[in-house]
Amino acid sequence: MEHGNFSNVKPVGEGVLEYRIDFGPGYRVYFGRDGNTLVILLTGGTKKRQQRDIETARTYWRDYKQTKSRR
Repeated sequence: MEHGNFSNVKPVGEGVLEYRIDFGPGYRVYFGRDGNTLVILLTGGTKKRQQRDIETARTYWRDYKQTKSRR
């Protein structure tokens, strides 16, 4: 992702993106983009806990956006 390669990235809703790592037990990293360059890491997990991790990431992303809008 550092070099703009988002081939293993897919949207999972509410502005949250999932990056799939092809290693081990199916690691996932969840993040949101704030503007064109800033990437906010929300949480990570494995395929086994995928849906729960997505919900957690969505909650964190909503909190981030609400906090930012109050400034």
